[in-house]
Amino acid sequence: MKNRKNELRHQALARRSRLREAERRSASEALIAGAVGLFPETETISAFWPVGSEIDPRPLMTTLEKQGNRLALPAIIGKGIIIFRRFDMGNPLVDMACGTKGPPADADTVDPTTILLPLAAFDARGNRIGYGGGYYDRVIGQMRIRGLKLRLIGLAFDCQQVKNIPVKLHDVSMESILTESGFRVFCW
Repeated sequence: MKNRKNELRHQALARRSRLREAERRSASEALIAGAVGLFPETETISAFWPVGSEIDPRPLMTTLEKQGNRLALPAIIGKGIIIFRRFDMGNPLVDMACGTKGPPADADTVDPTTILLPLAAFDARGNRIGYGGGYYDRVIGQMRIRGLKLRLIGLAFDCQQVKNIPVKLHDVSMESILTESGFRVFCW
């Protein structure tokens, strides 16, 4: 199963990397239109700072902040461990592991109500392949054990969809995904 996931991850990331910069920028802007009405103003939404050829959630984050949402970003605090820290657009970020950026240690720790998930690949059932570290699977599992209700929405390019992702018990599925072609809810 691990080899199949690695193969699907590699294929989807290769397709994503072939997108031209203008296509990436246009798709990132299209997230805003697809998100209209999805997020009540009272929500705390965790997004992510883009790495490499990932879809860029920053235009959407700016829009959400302007409509009154509180933002958060993941912060890697140890091997395989992330927490979510409060973030306002324009605040400074610090370098984290895995080439990511996140809020500094003095930023407030928060529990988001919605998590916008980065991913390498997804399928039509809401399964996702991340980057292989299991960070989100672990933190979401821990949050659910604490009784938190979370909305899990993937952010990706349409070209990252694959036919079928093999899943294990610990793999966290998404309820929906937002791509440049709009918002889709998965039926289980």
